[in-house]
Amino acid sequence: MNGPRRLSTAEPGFEAAFKALLADREQAVPGVAEAVAAILAEVRAEGDAAVARYTARFDRLELTPARFAIGADEIAAAVAAVPAELAAAIDLAARRIEAFHRAQMPADLATRDGAGVHLGMRWGALDAVGIYVPGGKAAYPSSVLMNAIPARVAGVARIAMCVPAPDGALNPAVLAAARRAGVTEIYRIGGAQAVAALAYGTSTIAPVDRIVGPGNAYVAEAKRQVFGHVGIDSIAGPSEVLVIADATARPDWVAIDLLAQAEHDEAAQAVLVTPDAALAETVVATVEQVLATLPRAAVAGASWRAHGAVIVVRDLAEAALLANRLAPEHLELAVADPAPLFARIRHAGAVFLGHHAPEAIGDYVAGPNHVLPTSRTARFASGLSVFDFLKRTTWVAADETALAAIGPAAVRLAEAEGLGAHALSVSVRL
Repeated sequence: MNGPRRLSTAEPGFEAAFKALLADREQAVPGVAEAVAAILAEVRAEGDAAVARYTARFDRLELTPARFAIGADEIAAAVAAVPAELAAAIDLAARRIEAFHRAQMPADLATRDGAGVHLGMRWGALDAVGIYVPGGKAAYPSSVLMNAIPARVAGVARIAMCVPAPDGALNPAVLAAARRAGVTEIYRIGGAQAVAALAYGTSTIAPVDRIVGPGNAYVAEAKRQVFGHVGIDSIAGPSEVLVIADATARPDWVAIDLLAQAEHDEAAQAVLVTPDAALAETVVATVEQVLATLPRAAVAGASWRAHGAVIVVRDLAEAALLANRLAPEHLELAVADPAPLFARIRHAGAVFLGHHAPEAIGDYVAGPNHVLPTSRTARFASGLSVFDFLKRTTWVAADETALAAIGPAAVRLAEAEGLGAHALSVSVRL
């Protein structure tokens, strides 16, 4: 394909073309599930030996279990190697992310109802969380902050991080971000073998209760397969952005925002929806101009040509309807008055309102989490938050009077279900 898909709601074939665009996000990578299942089984059976074997195979790094963990001296040296301006940026991002997530922390609930029964709900942190962070060419200190800080704010005592070190290479900024975020353990392993180690535990790596963080197709599939044994945040697909723009949007800003998502990887998706056909044409032309200047032009260009789309709509109300069907990970409202349009949006991972709130600000320093539902899962899922690291425990307390008020109904229901011990458990106290 030479360019992005071009659609218009005014054309008769639009619905079929739009459904094809939706289906674009649902393609599985063949052979991944079987390969991952084998890795998980071997790590579960053999522990450290299997982790070391797969690390040598995939990361070209020979490790003994004693070298899985990255020591304090190595972390300190990495922190010292980070340029001062980058360290300051990491600190600013960390402070803003922490402040936003602290504001999310819920209060316990305690109430006494009309029957005199005391009821409540208590929040508590998970004991241990595992964080997966991509390594090698995709080294993201921002991902460390976004995954670890909510866990620490929630009160998780043990935060274990796995980051691959292909050919032994580690990004100092990733280690600096881990220390700033309060990560308690860091291991230089990646891939499905790291997910298996975190889920099942080995002699060297103790198991965790939940695994969060992005990775490639093998990491995503590994998280899918260990779910149930441990919790996970989500099964992340390729990144995506939808930009709704009107005539007040600057075409060069829109083009750059589309490419900012496309440069993630070849499978990322960037979509423009606009009622202004002239703007659409200008943006498409501008994308080509900007593309030629980017360091990751090959990746962004492949994404734009294979998965990009430009949709011309009748008005912004129609744009909102399409946005809700797309349920994008990121949604930019590059319009003169974003508030009324935002009110129509029901399904999106994160929304960026107005011309001066590019999605990229949310990737780093805005404060809300950048780990978001992809592949249209924003229809039923939400971005990472402190709630991913908390559990709810409900409680009930009743005295003799309170039980007398509601107990007989419980007895009747238990008898109707044929559960005699249930009924007796209540009636013996009445």
